[in-house]
Amino acid sequence: MKADSNLERMLESGSFTVTGEIGPPKSCNGDVVRHHAKMLKGCCESFNLTDNQTAIVRLSSIAAGKILLEEGCEPNIQIVCRDRNRIAIQSDVLGAAALGIKNILCLSGDHQKFGNHPTSKNVYDIDSIQLIKILDGMRNGYFANGEEMRDEPPKILIGCAANPFADPFEFRVTRLEKKADAGADFCQTQCVLDLERFERWMEMVRARGLHKRIKILAGITPLKSAKVAKYMNNNVAGMMVSEEYINRLEHADDPKAEGINIAVEQIQHLKNIEGLAGVHIMAIAWEEIIPEICKRAGLNPRPQA
Repeated sequence: MKADSNLERMLESGSFTVTGEIGPPKSCNGDVVRHHAKMLKGCCESFNLTDNQTAIVRLSSIAAGKILLEEGCEPNIQIVCRDRNRIAIQSDVLGAAALGIKNILCLSGDHQKFGNHPTSKNVYDIDSIQLIKILDGMRNGYFANGEEMRDEPPKILIGCAANPFADPFEFRVTRLEKKADAGADFCQTQCVLDLERFERWMEMVRARGLHKRIKILAGITPLKSAKVAKYMNNNVAGMMVSEEYINRLEHADDPKAEGINIAVEQIQHLKNIEGLAGVHIMAIAWEEIIPEICKRAGLNPRPQA
């Protein structure tokens, strides 16, 4: 065991694994995180905590992770390359591990021009693949410069992201393979809103045997309306929403209810895809719907690894 986290045990057991996501508040109100923790406890193996998502200042993912631990939930903190150099990142990893945080998702981070501080200076000292490599070295007792740690190394499970929908399509699996080679243990994908393309991606994943090297969790995002679906399809890079889903939302009497129906159907379908380890539910600013989705999709109660 690398981290002996609940997430790692579930992934290694072969059970269909479920992770969720909580967006830290744009304030120091930790009760927002506590509220979500109490509401979501028992629904998922662990919960992602975003790191200044969309380049907007939010409560630290590490601080939010500590709050989750206090509430009896397991955090999966995100660390992005946008804001810190390798010195600060390694320091944060040591700090997170000292607080009892065991799961870390490595991301490049949304460019600052998309946030509310567009003139701020980014860092990008390293990219997400290099970040994975550094964290893998740290858990094996070495800093990024090759210096050996004199004391306890962090026990962490390393995650990464993958986008099966961006172009060039054929390169998507190659990029995932590079992340597996760097030391990633699991992968959470972009929102799957085009099942046909996702299945083609998984075919390429299986052809390279990557499903046996890295645990893949498919991203699920319930859509609230056809307007949101069209915006994601037309304006968000690397995002594809099938026409079928857009039409269903357009003609639904209750678009939110239909969005939940689609999410549940997707999970039921994904359960049968060879090589898929589970799902990652990203109900963006709609965390309270996660328990209903899990219940209706037959994901709860969660098994014990």
